[in-house]
Amino acid sequence: MSAVLTKLVPAAVAAAMEANSVELWRICCGHLPGAEFHDDEQLTWFVTGRPSAPWLNQVMVARLGSDGLTDAIDGTLAPFRARRLPMLWSVGPSTRPVDLGAHLERHGLAAEGTMTAMAVRLDALVQQISTPSGFTIEPVENIEMLDKWADAYIRGFEMPEVDGRVLRDAYAHIGFDQSVPFRHYVGLLHGEPVASSTLFVGGGVAAIFHVGTVPAARRQGIGAAMTLAPLRDARTLGYRIGTLYSAASAMGINVYRRLGFRQYGALAQYRWPGER
Repeated sequence: MSAVLTKLVPAAVAAAMEANSVELWRICCGHLPGAEFHDDEQLTWFVTGRPSAPWLNQVMVARLGSDGLTDAIDGTLAPFRARRLPMLWSVGPSTRPVDLGAHLERHGLAAEGTMTAMAVRLDALVQQISTPSGFTIEPVENIEMLDKWADAYIRGFEMPEVDGRVLRDAYAHIGFDQSVPFRHYVGLLHGEPVASSTLFVGGGVAAIFHVGTVPAARRQGIGAAMTLAPLRDARTLGYRIGTLYSAASAMGINVYRRLGFRQYGALAQYRWPGER
């Protein structure tokens, strides 16, 4: 178990965020039939077998030598090519060689975008968020509440239901005991699910995932509230640093900045299309 991170040192934050994401997918893959998770000193990758979305099959960490790099990339892509699966390959602070992204593009992967890595001291969080009348945040403690969470998550990210239910099914198998490192939250507006978020504690930090708001309920402070509530709980669990990856627009990143988050790096992603 990783020691709780207490200081916002950029290198330590980057390492903790990487470890957190790896552990999240390690656990999820263990609860998805047919999924495969591989982790060694050079490579961390997983395959869920789902062909519907690249983010469900990923290379998360790659520390490859410059010698034989072409063969190493081909070998890493082999499990995805064999299954004709779309996938994402992440390039972050620990990636080696540092110009791996350029090599991936020469292998036919396309630059997908960059995730902004952000972190905050939990004792420096903004304490109050204005939200609409009739809005409440409820912890997910059973399957019925998880289904409401999944409904808000799928609609908030405007994704096909088949993609969103992959994580819903994994979380259902993991369960809701207080001993598990996951906490899910659903935002209700007049009793209807409109927002989602998830807290995952691992790697020494409290990471926020799946912050989404359905289109009709946006721009009312709901996303900020869904970020703040899990981090308050994380502080009571003894964590000191909160983290998240934001793929949002500049306006979305500014929401996190107003909560106290600051940028501590970036994660570039490259996409392999799978069967053309």
